[in-house]
Amino acid sequence: MISINTYKEDFLSYLNEQIEVKEPLNLYEPIHYILQLGGKRLRPILAIMTCDLFGGDAKKAFDAALAIEVFHNFTLIHDDIMDSAPIRRGKETVHIKWNENTGILSGDAMMIMAYKCLENYEPVIYKKLMLLFNKTALEVCEGQQLDIDFETRNDVSIPEYITMITNKTSVLVAAAMKMGADIAGVDEKETEKIYNFGLNLGLAFQLQDDYLDTFGDQATFGKQIGGDIIEDKKTFLYLKALEVCNEVDKQRLLEMYNSNDTSKEKVAEVTHLFKRNKIEEITKAEIEKYSNQAFDVLKELAISEEKKAALRNFGFDLMKRTI
Repeated sequence: MISINTYKEDFLSYLNEQIEVKEPLNLYEPIHYILQLGGKRLRPILAIMTCDLFGGDAKKAFDAALAIEVFHNFTLIHDDIMDSAPIRRGKETVHIKWNENTGILSGDAMMIMAYKCLENYEPVIYKKLMLLFNKTALEVCEGQQLDIDFETRNDVSIPEYITMITNKTSVLVAAAMKMGADIAGVDEKETEKIYNFGLNLGLAFQLQDDYLDTFGDQATFGKQIGGDIIEDKKTFLYLKALEVCNEVDKQRLLEMYNSNDTSKEKVAEVTHLFKRNKIEEITKAEIEKYSNQAFDVLKELAISEEKKAALRNFGFDLMKRTI
């Protein structure tokens, strides 16, 4: 079994071989730029790792991993435009470094490139991958639309929020793992289990992202701290605060999230309100809940205990991350 770092290094070598800068430069340079910004490479690693753990040839998962990574970064370019985000992974976002039109078009090209990555698979596997990829891509768009809709609503529930992050984030993590298992030739019942593992892992991952957006360190997080507060995002932290805080804090929170205030003072006040109402601890408990649900699925997988431990350790590392 290969180490996580080796999966990542081998994938990055493959990415660099496949993604070239060519004319027109203003189309391809932004694509190369965002794909070189770093990041955890969670999704491609999981695709390759899953293929390997289920006895497949890890290298055969590289094209699917690249499709997932290119697609994911396409969504980031467009999300950053919609969110007016200035920073991505500690660097200028594509639409800031170039312009919005360039960001839109380069993102569109990445979507097409993602599909082209899957063309190398033989017909039976190709059909499986394409059916899953199409389903997942549409779910991600649905999740993004819900995220936008929530910005103007004051009645968003926590179950609605979980549905939104399931679509926007978790399904792509789950799809990455199922693609790896499909490439390894695993039967459908087993691929559904690994999909469910990825779905719960993705939820824990997104809740950790929400947590770090408020309580992380900008130097290591790589994004603007308090960005969700500035954008009035109805995150788990915000929704849980409305649920548990007293009436004075609730009204103040609603007031701030219905204003056009984008100041540091707003971020500081909301953060203090979260701390006062134990939202840090509550969110950590929620992250642990979904992580444990993922680990429960591991018990049912038809792989060795050593391989289950590799997936479990990967999940633990995600829970402890600061980026």
